[in-house]
Amino acid sequence: MERRNVNWKQVSDSDWEDGEVEPLPLVSPLRASHWRNNTGFWLLGLCNNFAYVVMLSAAHDILRGQEAQNRTSGFEVSESASSPLSSPSPVPNSNASRYDCNAISTAAILLADILPTLLIKFTAPFFLHLIPYNYRVLLCFLTAAGSFLIVSYSTAITVSLLGVVFASISSGLGEISFLGLTAYYHRDVVAGWSSGTGGAGIFGALSYLGLTWAGVSPRYTLLLMLVVPAIMLCSYFLLLIHPPSVPRWKWHTPGWSSFGATSDRQPLMDHDSCSRPTGIGFHNLTFSEKFCIIPGLIKYMLPLSIVYFAEYFINQGLFELLYFKNIILTHALQYRWYQMLYQAGVFISRSSVKCLSIRKIWVLALLQSLNMLFLLFAVYYMFIPSIYIIMTLIVYEGLLGGAAYVNTFNNIAQESKEEHREFAMSAACMADTLGISLSGGLAIPVHNYFCSLP
Repeated sequence: MERRNVNWKQVSDSDWEDGEVEPLPLVSPLRASHWRNNTGFWLLGLCNNFAYVVMLSAAHDILRGQEAQNRTSGFEVSESASSPLSSPSPVPNSNASRYDCNAISTAAILLADILPTLLIKFTAPFFLHLIPYNYRVLLCFLTAAGSFLIVSYSTAITVSLLGVVFASISSGLGEISFLGLTAYYHRDVVAGWSSGTGGAGIFGALSYLGLTWAGVSPRYTLLLMLVVPAIMLCSYFLLLIHPPSVPRWKWHTPGWSSFGATSDRQPLMDHDSCSRPTGIGFHNLTFSEKFCIIPGLIKYMLPLSIVYFAEYFINQGLFELLYFKNIILTHALQYRWYQMLYQAGVFISRSSVKCLSIRKIWVLALLQSLNMLFLLFAVYYMFIPSIYIIMTLIVYEGLLGGAAYVNTFNNIAQESKEEHREFAMSAACMADTLGISLSGGLAIPVHNYFCSLP
């Protein structure tokens, strides 16, 4: 393989503003810094999605704990009544449903966890490039830390939902920013990012399950997790080797060019109406150019939305209803195990793109939809005799979802033109969020229907 001789030197923001320096190439994957960038993006993916995952894992505890508080007599004052998350002890439910339902579906937590992200992802690709990356990362840190603190000390469900909203803002802003940031690096970092987001799932769900199972209250479990936003800051500011072309503090966006193989690319669009001469300094796209790029992304965005609609309908609409009585696991522990096993499947498949690359994302969408329908019938007719069958199907669900995510962004990174890649990566991430939002809206009436059954 041909090597490029690159003359690297430090360039200040003032040099960019004065126009004295030609933009430099991206960080070379042939250098020793390659592992630092891959590790950095893996940790950024882990930390970015961690709060989001933990809030979904704690959804059952947040809602069940609030119900317990609402039933607590005004004459009783105890720690367990002071916060929805103050005690890990199981709380008996007063409803007579065969599904042992919460009064509020866990999909309510999902909507609070995803709607702010949806708003960010639908609007940010058109203006977020004006904000330097360092400011975005600091905002992600503050909102992630704030989410853990607010939910830990909340005394009402509305305050808890506010904390979940903070986690959503952090996750949504972080995902669209870090996926856009990958455009300044070799495409290998996309695999590192995707694997890290899968790691957030399994480590987030497993840490919450393990700590609460060990007797740590949900409140103190969330407080311990404040270390994760700090790791995000260290990964971005200390571990990553930033190319000089990355807009970090100054409010400007200098030009850039890409470094990496392009022989395996196929154009996202069959026409050249969105094209202009390639080269340094052409990533400041106009609005018309951005809208012109989006149709070429639909072939990946639509199936990804379907995959995420199906899997989050399962997660937040059916998990709570897939309840097995008279086994060693309580209802709350069953829910936590479902979340952990799902995230394990996601982690495995999001880390597999180097071994298995999938271009036909619609096949994964079809398989996930069939999985959703099967589990919906399983909830209604209650014909599955063992929880282990459900657990196996949940791991399978996670494998499909993770594979759809990592292969979607890997394909887009390979097929998009260099001047389009930063915007394409940022815009495509709205697809999964749209599917999740629609599933959350449908899961609530479905939950209410099943819980009304005797």
